[in-house]
Amino acid sequence: MTRTSSARTGLRGWGGVTGMAVACAVTASLTLLPLSHGGARTLGLTGPGTTAAVPARADDCTDPEASLQPSAADGPSIEKIKERGKLIAGVDQNSFRWGYRNPETGKLEGFDIDLVHAIARDILGDPDKVIFRAIPTNQRIAALENDKVDVVVRTMTINCSRLDQVSFSTAYFQAGQQVLAPKTSPITGYDKSLAGKRVCTAEGSTAYEALEKQSFGASFKDPHDGTEADEDQLTVPNQLDCLVRLQLGEVDAVVTDNALAAGQAAQDPAVVLKGDKPFTTEYYGVAAKHGADDLVARVNHVLVDYRKGGADSPWMVSYRKWLATGLPGISGPPAPKYRSN
Repeated sequence: MTRTSSARTGLRGWGGVTGMAVACAVTASLTLLPLSHGGARTLGLTGPGTTAAVPARADDCTDPEASLQPSAADGPSIEKIKERGKLIAGVDQNSFRWGYRNPETGKLEGFDIDLVHAIARDILGDPDKVIFRAIPTNQRIAALENDKVDVVVRTMTINCSRLDQVSFSTAYFQAGQQVLAPKTSPITGYDKSLAGKRVCTAEGSTAYEALEKQSFGASFKDPHDGTEADEDQLTVPNQLDCLVRLQLGEVDAVVTDNALAAGQAAQDPAVVLKGDKPFTTEYYGVAAKHGADDLVARVNHVLVDYRKGGADSPWMVSYRKWLATGLPGISGPPAPKYRSN
């Protein structure tokens, strides 16, 4: 059996609610439509006329996970949200168990979505006062820079290079990069078994950055990356597009966060995480526009309460509901780090 026919067999083999969620997610990943207020072009994330905030340099960054001290005080960013009466959150709508649209209810669900509701409850007194906007992986920063969203809660890794462009809350989840490939693949992990293989990553992702540093001879760049002629074959706008490419036999493996890959493996039993463990350690944070200090401090205040309560904390309740099956053995959220100044 060829790789393509095998992949398509796996595609046809999806069943039940999970299968419906995956089919919905595949469609979403290909259309990349925001969840409200028009299509991707309406968001103004790319094209003529877009502007970017001037970031402060993070050249001296040594501890990117250290964030502002938590505070419940209002400031200009919080006041803007209150005047609007809604929190605008940039999220994913096709990452199973993190941020995805339940095909039975039509509602967004997942670990990241729970956190968005907690932020809205604290700022506006109502967890449902949220406008969700779906944004592809490669447009998360642009959505903040161009004031299209207040926050991005979308499995976004905190790192020094991104601190040049956005501000982050304290870490709310620990993840790491890992290889996803068919169970029958000879690929064994992030190692020399990738030589000569076609590897897919999302544009603007830390997975792509990892392959730039060490690819082990894998092909991971499209010939016209970064241009209007970009083939979107090996580097794609949205991470779930890589799973579709893998299922169709168009790539041999995917490099992505193990947290996302575990959800994708749960969607398609024909694929599996390769390697004993992630080859990086990364932390997800809630991103806000660079300089929106009052909003970052407020989110950190929300996260203080979100972590409280041990096994009964909101964080653990959400973890058990969405992630424990695919990522077992996690006893709690990462401890927050704060800046001294």
